[in-house]
Formats: sequence, structure tokens, C-alpha cells
Amino acid sequence: MNPKLQWLRNKMNSLDMQGIIISNPINIRYLTNIEAEGTLLLTRKENIYITDGRYIEHVHSILTLFDEIIVYDINDVSKDDYENFFMFCENVGFEEHYVTYAMYKEYMHKYKINNLVETEYIIEKQRMIKDEEEMHNITKACNITDDCFKYILKYIKPGMTEKQIAKEIEDYYNKYADGISFETIVASGENTSKPHAVPTNRKIQNEDIITIDMGCKVNGYCSDMTRTFFVGKILEEVKPIYDLVLKNQIQTLKDYKDGMSTRLVSKMVENDFRLHNYDLIHSLGHGVGLEIHEPPYISYKNDTLLKENMVVTDEPGIYVPGKFGVRIEDTVQITKFGCINLTNSEKNYIVI
Repeated sequence: MNPKLQWLRNKMNSLDMQGIIISNPINIRYLTNIEAEGTLLLTRKENIYITDGRYIEHVHSILTLFDEIIVYDINDVSKDDYENFFMFCENVGFEEHYVTYAMYKEYMHKYKINNLVETEYIIEKQRMIKDEEEMHNITKACNITDDCFKYILKYIKPGMTEKQIAKEIEDYYNKYADGISFETIVASGENTSKPHAVPTNRKIQNEDIITIDMGCKVNGYCSDMTRTFFVGKILEEVKPIYDLVLKNQIQTLKDYKDGMSTRLVSKMVENDFRLHNYDLIHSLGHGVGLEIHEPPYISYKNDTLLKENMVVTDEPGIYVPGKFGVRIEDTVQITKFGCINLTNSEKNYIVI
């Protein structure tokens, strides 16, 4: 059987679940590699995927006998079929953080389930630890991101707009990867003070500061990297803030390792920023995988221990409203005794 489905069945047994309904498409992709509209059911003895007839051929092209998944056309599933799927199942799990109340009521009515029980992110928690194939895809996406950054530094010229640069990055990723992993951020001048700036028609000027936050996908897996750089020269007022952000970004890379508390590592950066009268106004980092933002979330609000083969970001930033901002971000792999940079673009002063 598919090892991820076998893992899930073992987990279900330990939680006294006799069945489970998986409706989150990201979790379905993780477990089966299926990218199609549908619902995955694990019953007492069978793995069942119910999908629209339009996707049947596509699903069959992905699955093998090894997966042991029975595919149903939703139009061929009768009322009796739905009621029999979880017959003799006392407890059936559902994704309470994804399912709406309307969907919950529909499940109860359609499947005639005795007891729907919360699964408490069991699949998302497992997704935090990447296997060899996942690491291969993420590493490739990060390598393409480094290559894109080298390309875009040569491409940017004064007079270009933020939107024009963002479009060039998107075109690059469409050519060399499976597209962008999130909407590219290109911010220049005063727009860099907005952490989630949207590219505008503002034109790049001499002596500008530019922040680019970008990433791509390879086989569904994401990369994420941010660099802040300069046009023509570095403004003196920016240097101390850039140095402070870079110092903490590098120190965090040294602190990231198996067993490190996400709350502790965030607090150390926050404390250093506050010593210089600045605040860390967003999370220090987040997990990266099939989603660009996924657990673990690295901030003072979450006390999770980093584990070997988690993939997370390290992205401290300081923002001076109406003036400028500096953010530096890498995607890294956690190891037993440290971390491995998966994005490796230059971080010291970059002037184009």
C-alpha cells in the first residue's frame, strides 16, 4: 500500500478511528499525489476516491495498483453506497479546520456516521517532516529561485515599473518551473515599508531600495526567498537597519536546529530589535511545502520544537512607515545539529 496511506491507517488505529474523510485538496495531494476535485475516504478495509467523471481518466493516470485506491465517479455513487461506506465504524475522523459547518452536517446526513471526531491536524503535522522526494522538489525550486534572482538583478533598470519586474519573474518561473508559489512582491522606495506590498506602476529610480519576495513550485512544492538591494548606491540611513536585519537573519540560521523552540528563537530576534527601538511585526518564519505558508509557524505565539527535515523560512524584517523597509529571507532544511540553506543568493550589500 501507499506508505503515506499506511501511516495514516496506523495513526487512525492509535486514535480509535475506524474511518476518515479527507476533503482538503492539499492533504489529498500529499497522501495520493492526486490533483483533482474530489474526496478521499479511508474506510475499515478500503481506500476510496470519489471524483467528478471529468477527472476519472486523469486520476487513473496517476494512481498505480500499489496505491490500492478505488476510484468512483460521483454520479455513480448511490444513497445506499454512501451509507455503507462507514458501516460498523464507530468513530470517523474529519478535518475540522477545513470543513464548514454545512459540510459537517452534510457528512452526518449523507454517510450516516455514528460519531464524527476531530483529527486535530494529524496530516498537517505529518506534512511538516519532509521525505527524500519532497526535499528533492523543494531543493530544485529553491535552486531555480536563486537562478531567477541572478537573472532579475541583471534585468532591472531605472525606469522599469514594479509590475514589469514582477511579470518578468513570473515569466521566468513559468519557463523553468511550474509557475509561482505565491504572488510575487516587488516593492521599491517607500513601498518597501509595506511587508506585503503589491507591485505598482511606480518606476525604479536611481538610489532606490528594492525588496523582492518570490518563489516558485516544482511538482507542487514551493520555494520562498526575499532579498533587499539597492540601485546605484546604498543610502546611509538604511545601512544600520540592513545590518541589524542581516545580523539577526544569520544568527537565526545558527540557532535553527532539531529541538529548538520556535518561541525562543523568535524572542531572541524580537529582543534584539527592541534594543534598537524596532519591532518584529510579523512571524520570524513559517513552514514551506505543498503550501507556501504551513506549520510550523515561527513566532512568539507558537511554541513548537523544530524537528529534523522540517523546511522553514528565516525572514526577519524592519519597516519604517512611509520611508523604507528591509527584509531578508531564506528557505532552510532543519537538521540534527543545525540547518542547511536551500536558497543561497547573496545577502551582503547588493548594488545594481
